[in-house]
Amino acid sequence: MLPMPPESSAPQPLGLTVHSLPEAGVSDPARTRSGRWKMLAVLLVCAAPVIASYFTYYVVRPEGRSSFGTLIDPQHPMPDVQGQRLDGSTAALASLQGQWLLVSVAGGACEGRCAEHLYLQRQLRESLGREKERLDWVWLVTDAVDPDAALRPALEQGSALRLPRAQVAQWLQPEADHALEDHLYIVDPQGHWMMRLPAGMERSSAGRAKRDLERLLRASSSWDQPGR
Repeated sequence: MLPMPPESSAPQPLGLTVHSLPEAGVSDPARTRSGRWKMLAVLLVCAAPVIASYFTYYVVRPEGRSSFGTLIDPQHPMPDVQGQRLDGSTAALASLQGQWLLVSVAGGACEGRCAEHLYLQRQLRESLGREKERLDWVWLVTDAVDPDAALRPALEQGSALRLPRAQVAQWLQPEADHALEDHLYIVDPQGHWMMRLPAGMERSSAGRAKRDLERLLRASSSWDQPGR
């Protein structure tokens, strides 16, 4: 029998296998592009209703040719001016943004045409049923005369703001040969004056004005909600 070699007391080295690690910070360009396209597709799907409504409202304007009111092009943005409430407190005109507005213009005495406009504004809003919460009616008072006390209860349903007539005229404009006070004006929730109803509108034609309001509310239903 052959003698066994003496056991070595020295430690033996361990055999290690080193595997390569992925390089930090290096991404797959194809996967990155794919992810970006997927993200863009999701954003487009979410934004599609808003885009469609804006396109319909501002570009196509369905049934625009048969509208009772006159569409304003280009639309006039609401000026950055300060007004005064009837109680004397200060308020910016822009505080009225966030709702569709049906606007009349007149001095504080509010006789004749002014009183008729206030009546039509209230009635048109109420006629919209559940959609009425998306519309406010506004009286822009163009002088320092205080309205008659008999008007105060009705004004609680709308908004009255005192502004110099010259400032109002920089925003709203009547038809040729007419005055500011002869019309009702429609303003969108972003503060753009975009429609003028005919001068001297009578109660008998209020139904046609209502149809214009309904079309505008319907076209903006995906991006406009009640309240400010």
